[in-house]
Amino acid sequence: MLAQDIIIRPVITEQSMTQAQDKKYTFIVAKNSNKTEIKKAVQEIFKVKVEKVNTMNYAGKTKRMGKNEGKTSSFKKAVVTLTAASKEIEFFGV
Repeated sequence: MLAQDIIIRPVITEQSMTQAQDKKYTFIVAKNSNKTEIKKAVQEIFKVKVEKVNTMNYAGKTKRMGKNEGKTSSFKKAVVTLTAASKEIEFFGV
């Protein structure tokens, strides 16, 4: 599996941006990927050194709008902590 297939997209929320100041970055990742694959993919894509990876699995929820019922997608989220000597990841060209 390629690194681009493992890291789907970054999570841009108020909490994840606060954690980014401590070199913790949040990504939506492939559901079948493990911590080692996620670590290698982040190091390859962003050219940084990863200290640890925490993963969370989220189940899809049932949603209703009147008589219509559907289900949101399940996904896997990873919080990647970089080493102190590593450079920061720039999501935006700021």
